[in-house]
Amino acid sequence: MRAAVIEAPGTVSVVDVPDPAPGARQVIVDVAACGLCGTDLHILGGEFAPSLPVIPGHEFAGDVVGVGKEVTELAVGDRVAVDPTLSCHECHYCRAGRGNLCDRWAAIGVTVAGGAAEYALAPVANCVRLPDHVRTGDAALIEPLSCAIRGYDVLNGSLGANVLIYGSGTMGLMMLELAKRTGAARVDVLDVNPVRLVTARQLGVSEAAAHADELDRPQGWDIVIDASGSAAAIQDGLGRVAKGGTFLQFGVADYATTAVIEPYKIYNREITITGSMAVLHSYERAAALFAAGLLDPDVFISHRVPLEQYPRAIRDAAAGKGRKIVVEP
Repeated sequence: MRAAVIEAPGTVSVVDVPDPAPGARQVIVDVAACGLCGTDLHILGGEFAPSLPVIPGHEFAGDVVGVGKEVTELAVGDRVAVDPTLSCHECHYCRAGRGNLCDRWAAIGVTVAGGAAEYALAPVANCVRLPDHVRTGDAALIEPLSCAIRGYDVLNGSLGANVLIYGSGTMGLMMLELAKRTGAARVDVLDVNPVRLVTARQLGVSEAAAHADELDRPQGWDIVIDASGSAAAIQDGLGRVAKGGTFLQFGVADYATTAVIEPYKIYNREITITGSMAVLHSYERAAALFAAGLLDPDVFISHRVPLEQYPRAIRDAAAGKGRKIVVEP
């Protein structure tokens, strides 16, 4: 089969690799769509993946074309979206219900072969069957939505909150959609890319700007979310949190990224600084919300490209072109 392979930091190509064979509790998925994400850029840069080479692609959906000998829950022909999380279920964090913090954390498309290929393996327990009205080629959006839902689980926000989001790429826009539906009084979005702000306005943002100084809110925001991973955005956002407010680090920053905090301000203003890591008990909820029409795939997916164009697609993603780029093997 054909697959995109990140061979070494900065090097990716589409090559022939052996077809996968399912284990007893695995299925083979004929991949219909695989989304590109900021995590893929970090893997390409030599971060996240414990070792290279690896077939990337942790956001994918497709048709079941093979099942392991112990699989009874799915059959050939079923359409599924795949939760990429692979936890050990044995360590302290897994036993405490925090599998996203697993000491042996792994993920399809990050530590093992993923969906940027014609076929991918997945544990049957990680597969969610798609309802008839959901297009398989759109269902790659379910995984990033499940990450956004996990972010909102961490926030545990209150009704009537004022929310500021840094970054209007796919994840920032998903956080916008969730904020609108979880009782936010207003949601403002910042991005230095004016094209992306157009989409934020299309989705009904309160205000959109390149910098927070353009917005008249000297008291700050109750919830500030970084969905960019940018050091400048993170540093600025930490200073925009209102008294009693919360800053959520949701975007994936480079390992070397640092920010300065002011401990007295955190104490005196009772500011909470927290983070959100991947997926935790949120994939099935994301699938249900997606099926209910929470997101418009035609707005969120800006490019659909063939697998052979994966190297160019990931360069475009790194350059900030479009919104969600989806590879269709």
